[in-house]
Amino acid sequence: MEFKRRQSLAQLEQALREKTREVDVLHRISESITNTLDLEAVLKHIVEVVVEVTKADACLLYLLSDSRDELILRASKNPHPKLIGRITIGLGEGITGWVARERTRVVIPSNASDDPRFKFFHNLPEDRYQAFVSVPIMAKKEVVGVINVQHKRPRRYRPDELALLSTIANQVGGAIENARLYEQMKRKALQLETLSQVSETVASNRLIEDVLQLIVTMTAQMMNSKICSIMLLDEPTGELRIVATQSLSEAYRRKPNLKIGQSISGRAVQERRPIIVPDVTKEQDYMYPDMARKEGLCSLLSVPMMIRDKAVGVINSYTSVPHSFTAEEVKLMQAIANQAAIAIEHTTLLEKSFEMQEALAVRKLLERAKGYLMRSKKLSEEEAFRLIQRQSMDLRKSMREIAEAILLAGEIEERAERQKM
Repeated sequence: MEFKRRQSLAQLEQALREKTREVDVLHRISESITNTLDLEAVLKHIVEVVVEVTKADACLLYLLSDSRDELILRASKNPHPKLIGRITIGLGEGITGWVARERTRVVIPSNASDDPRFKFFHNLPEDRYQAFVSVPIMAKKEVVGVINVQHKRPRRYRPDELALLSTIANQVGGAIENARLYEQMKRKALQLETLSQVSETVASNRLIEDVLQLIVTMTAQMMNSKICSIMLLDEPTGELRIVATQSLSEAYRRKPNLKIGQSISGRAVQERRPIIVPDVTKEQDYMYPDMARKEGLCSLLSVPMMIRDKAVGVINSYTSVPHSFTAEEVKLMQAIANQAAIAIEHTTLLEKSFEMQEALAVRKLLERAKGYLMRSKKLSEEEAFRLIQRQSMDLRKSMREIAEAILLAGEIEERAERQKM
């Protein structure tokens, strides 16, 4: 009887310790996630706590993408710090995708890779792990992500461990959503500010080279681009050439010109529509995959710069990790591309206006020079024009310079005649 009483007391003490530990863990998580709206900091802390609680060899946290059709690795504790943001898993794909789709956890004590739902991923050495727990992260009855806990050796997970994992997943779901909403608000604020700054830049009196350089710099910041560039169409050659980029890469800056229809940028101009490439290193139509690998480029959004129904160039945004460009991002890029096109058109009109003024000024000079020759040399209008033209060719001077010289000589001659009188 005494033994049973002691045994029961020990069990109660164990249960109390587990509950105390659970409350402590939840309190720490709650304190952490309420003190910050930085999504990356929230995710990092969640992973650290889960690893501590489960003594896991690895923990991976995936979040549902904005398009809600795939999961993206957003935080980890061994073995993938360099792969954060680069690994994507479709809904229903592998155990992780299955958990997200079915909204229920999976517990595998050993030989995880033998499970029929298991799928090997090239960049994920998950086959090294024996035990595996995958728990959906829920917010407002919707899946927002998945937490995976892995052990290298077989492990029989206790009910209290699994319950705590599920509780953590449910608790952090709301915090993750709040952090994501805050992140989205910051992103929208940056987008609005960027559009405003682009408009101010286009309306300024800066040189077109400076305007385009400012546009790619601001766009790169807004889109979180690894490389952002503007390529303009040279109509006589039908080639696109890089005229502005925020990239310091000489290899990218020296990239050869493209013909219309060639590579992704050339196609965007030819087809006059935005083109999205998930991974340029795997895209058959992309002409520089080796350079892309060397520069660490991945996804690409290429948007034509339109003036009415005519494409005058293209603006490109590359990411360093896989990225699903949203319809909103495409619209923003198109708005910026059109602003850049307006800047180019404005500059072209100014140049044409200057050329017209210059041509008119030259014409007036020629008329005055012809008039002087007709009066002083008794030449016809045609003879006077041919004399100016011949002098221009012989002396390799512009007709404006010859006309100015004739008028200057005439003034000197007239002044000399007045002095004699």
